[in-house]
Amino acid sequence: MAYRCTECGWTSVKWVGRCGECQQWGTVVEAATPTGIGAAAVTPLAPTRSARPITEIDTRETPRRSTGVGEFDRVLGGGIVPGAAILLSGEPGVGKSTLLLEVAAQSARAGRRVLYASAEESLGQVRLRAERTGALHDELYLASETDLATILGHVDETAPDLLIVDSVQTVSSSLIDGAAGHPSQVREVASTLIRVAKERGLPVILVGHVTKDGQVAGPRILEHLVDVVCHFEGDRQTSLRFVRALKNRFGATDEVGCFEQTQHGIAEVPDPSALFLGHGSREPGTCVTIALEGRRALPVEVQALTMQGSGPNPRRIVSGVDGARVAMILAVLEKRAGIRVSDQDVYVSTVGGVRLVEPAADLAIALAVASAVSNRANPAKLVAIGELSLAGEVRAVTQHQQRRSEATRLGYRSVVDTSSASLKGALRDLSRLHPIAPGDEPGF
Repeated sequence: MAYRCTECGWTSVKWVGRCGECQQWGTVVEAATPTGIGAAAVTPLAPTRSARPITEIDTRETPRRSTGVGEFDRVLGGGIVPGAAILLSGEPGVGKSTLLLEVAAQSARAGRRVLYASAEESLGQVRLRAERTGALHDELYLASETDLATILGHVDETAPDLLIVDSVQTVSSSLIDGAAGHPSQVREVASTLIRVAKERGLPVILVGHVTKDGQVAGPRILEHLVDVVCHFEGDRQTSLRFVRALKNRFGATDEVGCFEQTQHGIAEVPDPSALFLGHGSREPGTCVTIALEGRRALPVEVQALTMQGSGPNPRRIVSGVDGARVAMILAVLEKRAGIRVSDQDVYVSTVGGVRLVEPAADLAIALAVASAVSNRANPAKLVAIGELSLAGEVRAVTQHQQRRSEATRLGYRSVVDTSSASLKGALRDLSRLHPIAPGDEPGF
């Protein structure tokens, strides 16, 4: 008797309530054990193709086909590889179906037949969205099915060049017990579709639901089976959307595709720099930094506002940045640079709804707060790049040269970074860039 975890495939000789590998509860079930366990139970078979030395393997690049959506191609590594299995996950309502309908329409316009199998919506609902987004084409075929065998029948009938299944958790197989979405059903549906993809050279895109903690719903083995795992993310309060590759057997995993949700569907944003900047007016309490989203360097404006506190505990309100990080920066400002903020209410936010999580934005936050306290605007065309330590040092950040190059490309003439050894030195350099004129408020 053997027991197997439906999430990760971990096996045990006895039943346990919690998997010893993935630590999930209630996922260990009885597994069918083949008779005659051991080496003697396996009969060697003659291989159909002989093993070859690695030096004789053709190193030519695997042919790729563009999806017609440049930002999605960027994440995939240049396009879709024939026979590839791609999993696209994301929060409900973020725009997964809208994005894939656009991919299907663009592929159809390029002369490739596409089968879009929707197990969540009727044909009329998909047609209405296609009319709204302009995704109508004769080579785009729709099927509203929840049975795996029926979907495979549509594949045989239409002979598509691209198959999209929305979603893998709502399709079930009659060969497996359990309702759609059960780990055994998800595993069977995914493995069957992937096998069809490999045998026919048919690229398959699967839509995956996520759990409340952001993980792909279903067994963990689902992510191991597919070739590419992409995550579609975005804040409901903003129109900005990002596609990130969490796994990619055909390319890098540090690329990010940028999209904008509009009333006409999903629109590509090839150069999103303007989305994260203000209107260019020089006001106290603003500073620009260069953030990295994958390989893409983006300028992001940080804004700060300070007011005299009215109570014993000043307020610290942040949006788009880490509150604990801002509290640390405020302590460094007061202790190492002599800028008093302990009696001030401090508000820090980013422009455009982007979230800054990397320490490279520390220096920009510090300069924005210092500018708000002194009521003097920072110099025009200035960016700040650097991490602050508790000792007040300005530390180097990853891909520093790429950030500087992007700043130069966008016309920023002054860069405050690790050339200033400390926060105090950075503020001193800032004063030299922007000398105090008669009548100005006292400097830093």
